[in-house]
Amino acid sequence: MSTRPAAPIAPIERTSSARIPLEHRQTLFVRLVSGWSRRRYGAVLEPGLAMLHNRRVLVSVSRFEMAVEKWSSVDQGLKDLACAAVAAQIGCSWCMDFGWYVSRDKGLDVAKLEHLSDWREADVYTRLERSVLAYAEAMTATPPEVTDELVADLREQLTDEQLVELTEMISLENLRSRTNSALGLTSQGFKDHCEVPAP
Repeated sequence: MSTRPAAPIAPIERTSSARIPLEHRQTLFVRLVSGWSRRRYGAVLEPGLAMLHNRRVLVSVSRFEMAVEKWSSVDQGLKDLACAAVAAQIGCSWCMDFGWYVSRDKGLDVAKLEHLSDWREADVYTRLERSVLAYAEAMTATPPEVTDELVADLREQLTDEQLVELTEMISLENLRSRTNSALGLTSQGFKDHCEVPAP
């Protein structure tokens, strides 16, 4: 969630499936948070609206996310691919929607997003990308299914510093996707405003 979209998002008429109200009394804090989100992403992000019910949670998560944006030992495309795999496995339509949008802005090959469901057979991935996808899926399984072999394979291709960053990104996307799914947050329509075709 670190990239500014290329164009503003127009309001989308839809019925929210959120399990928590996304409407708030317009206090100064709510207006500041909403304004910042609109400037940065072209829309007020619904996970932020949900977290506005607990200001400490919102501020803590926002600070952490801003710090995460500065992590740079792993290629951004690899991290985006890992996050998309997690969101797809968990079934978080909000994360898939927003993830496609920002990944397109960062230049991730659309074909790599389109083939997440059949990545083992698709020929659009490098060896490292396949290793990352396998690791993301294994970490996301409940209970986790990470093996010594999976980690050894990644250590042949990444430094230990990179492996730690990748692992934390996958864990973070599990947090995002599971939180959004539990709160009933679904696709907000970001993907409809970019050139990424539907899978």
